[in-house]
Amino acid sequence: MTKRTIGILGGMGPEATILLQQRVMSALPTAKDDGDHIPLLIDMNPQVPSRIDYLINRQGANPGPILAQMAKRLETAGAGALAMPCNTAHHFAETIRSAVDIPFIDMVSLSAKTVSEHSRVGDKIGILASPAVRMTGLFESALGALERKAIWPEPDDHMLRAIRLIKKDGPTQEAAKILRKASADLAAQSAKVQLVACSEFSLLSSMLKRADCHIIDTLNVLTQAVIETSMLN
Repeated sequence: MTKRTIGILGGMGPEATILLQQRVMSALPTAKDDGDHIPLLIDMNPQVPSRIDYLINRQGANPGPILAQMAKRLETAGAGALAMPCNTAHHFAETIRSAVDIPFIDMVSLSAKTVSEHSRVGDKIGILASPAVRMTGLFESALGALERKAIWPEPDDHMLRAIRLIKKDGPTQEAAKILRKASADLAAQSAKVQLVACSEFSLLSSMLKRADCHIIDTLNVLTQAVIETSMLN
């Protein structure tokens, strides 16, 4: 079976991009040889301007033009569709779409759809993500369209601290402790479904299993979408 090549806008951050590749490979347990796996073109570009600086601190370069350049490079190199394992960078999704003639797999909207399958109209959905994601309203919009309400840990500055810890030292116990506390805070606010909506946090998602809520990792949602899109040929 011929598979469509998926272009990955990566480097945000590097470890999270590698994690997506690993999850795509692991999600094909029946693969018996190289050709059974998904063809990926990965633009590992850790030089994309900081989304946090641009969106939260209102300083630094706009990441949009660089993301558009990456998308064009991947399309020219033979990608038949694009994916990006960074929730915050989905703020620039329209810029990416406008730069190419191939589909862009929208992790945010697909994750909201997955949430709707595990919740009811009016439910509160806890979001474990960068404050930049909150500021852009990405999940408020996507979940609101499905009549769900996004809620956040309060205060959310410790989420930024956890992200910086992971980028610097990897998925440490200190970062995991911050994330577990935030998840408990959301559960206390009646969020029985929670989204791990930061690819750095995806490195710790296995430590977040709770008996009182359902945890959905947006990177897992993207993994399945990458596989399905590749096999549409």
